[in-house]
Amino acid sequence: MSTIVSSSSSSILGAARTCTRPVARKARLRSTRSAQPLQHQHQQHPSFSTAATSFASHDAEAPAAQVPRWQRTPPAMAMPVRTRRAPQQPAFLVNESPEVLDNAYRRLLGKDGDRMLPEELKWLAVTHKSFDHARRGFNDRLAYLGKRIVDLQCSLALLNAPSSALHSPSLSHPALKGLDNLTSSAKSDTLDKYRLAQVAQSYGLEKVVRWKPRKTDDLESSGVHVVLAHTLYSIVGAVALHRGGEAATRIAKEKILNPLGLR
Repeated sequence: MSTIVSSSSSSILGAARTCTRPVARKARLRSTRSAQPLQHQHQQHPSFSTAATSFASHDAEAPAAQVPRWQRTPPAMAMPVRTRRAPQQPAFLVNESPEVLDNAYRRLLGKDGDRMLPEELKWLAVTHKSFDHARRGFNDRLAYLGKRIVDLQCSLALLNAPSSALHSPSLSHPALKGLDNLTSSAKSDTLDKYRLAQVAQSYGLEKVVRWKPRKTDDLESSGVHVVLAHTLYSIVGAVALHRGGEAATRIAKEKILNPLGLR
């Protein structure tokens, strides 16, 4: 009797092993198939490569990133081909020499004026938005800040200037001294773009400003006076941004308003 039971149990176990073998074989096939797409994805994406390969790519990009923005057009912003025909006029060259730029800053800001601003800011302050399609940065925001400073100092100087108007003594008061000088015409005449352009030319800014005139053979009609006055304001704004309002106020008084006849 025991022999019959043992033989029957062994046959049942053998049948169970036989039934589970196909199931295990199918499970192994499913796991192998699910692992193949993951390996294929790793081969398609190089970002999952080894650390040595990623370090090599960063080293190759490092020299390009070290070139300052003022010195060249950013590669991502450069067009592969020219979409418009080049204008039929003489080429207009701008300054690319740091030494020439430093000389202009020394003439405008005084001794060691070339050290008052960092290199990138010095070039940005003399770069008009017409240059290189504004891809290297431009000085509009600096000029906006600088114009506010020069306008304020011009108003204060006009208030302190001698009054030339004739008015009734009954209307005179120490608190109103110089108020008749503070008119819109007096301020606009003092800070006229042609007068400011002459001040900028006296410091040699026309040799270092970077812009693209509409007509390279006629700078007058292209707005050179506006560009020079704009550059003068932007340098004052750059000094205020990097050195503070006190230094910018001194530059506005001594280097701009004094040559214009205001003390």
